[in-house]
Amino acid sequence: MSALRSKKFTIMLVVMLAISAITVFAQTNGSDNQTVEQSSNLGSSIKYIAAALAVGIACIGGGTAVGKIGAAAMGAMSENAELSGKALPFVGLAEGICLWGFLVALFIILF
Repeated sequence: MSALRSKKFTIMLVVMLAISAITVFAQTNGSDNQTVEQSSNLGSSIKYIAAALAVGIACIGGGTAVGKIGAAAMGAMSENAELSGKALPFVGLAEGICLWGFLVALFIILF
């Protein structure tokens, strides 16, 4: 069952990457006769794709981590209710992965 899930995940990731690449490269340039502007537009397009990948992969990883940690925390709290204060902060730490991906994307876009 795990192999089927990873194949679905891989197919979904490839489709999302293809859609994002098509939308970025499908933008038309107003002045087609100047190659300098075209090459700079290509560089900025790649920059935006890299920023989207940084956020997308970080959020997918963070969501996976929150799902696994949250399930484990709920299972532990069902056996011992005193563990709620110790288990739930780990869910917040897993959500921080998404924020780091967003921060990396900002650095890619700004610099």
